[in-house]
Amino acid sequence: MTWLWIAIPVAVVVILAIAYVVIRNGIVQAENRCDNAWQTIDAQLQRRYDLIPNLVETVKGYAAHEEGTLRAVTDARAAAASAGSPAQAMEANNQLTDAIGRLFAVAEAYPDLKANANFQQLQAELSDTEDKIAWARQSYNDCVLTYNDAIETFPGSFVAGDSFRPKEGFVAGETAREAPQVRF
Repeated sequence: MTWLWIAIPVAVVVILAIAYVVIRNGIVQAENRCDNAWQTIDAQLQRRYDLIPNLVETVKGYAAHEEGTLRAVTDARAAAASAGSPAQAMEANNQLTDAIGRLFAVAEAYPDLKANANFQQLQAELSDTEDKIAWARQSYNDCVLTYNDAIETFPGSFVAGDSFRPKEGFVAGETAREAPQVRF
């Protein structure tokens, strides 16, 4: 009978240790999925950054006097490409999205540009890339939700302690729902 007084506490400790390891590993896996999802966004953003100079050069040939719009796209691309953290990258890419929207709005005023095969190809590639970015952002936000739930709900919050910090999901910019305004 005395062995039961020893076995029960030992079994409880073993079960709690196993639960702790399983929960902690789940949190680490959720965090790794978030990092992987961000890398997917980053890869698509790099593709976007690579397309933009060609698009700007194509538009420049037809709309040279739209220097302000072209400069805004170039500056926004540079800021986005040099962002240090995911939060900075999200903000910079929101600004880049706005600038690209203004660039396409400007292109609407130039029928020869809209008919240019190179412009159409670049526009299609950029549109495809934007779709991939949107999908990757949604995937990232889903991973962030799962991770944050894992570290903020019990028993994960107990296991996470101060070792894990909540992540911020991707949030569209304030102007994401506004149509770009073009003035000639």
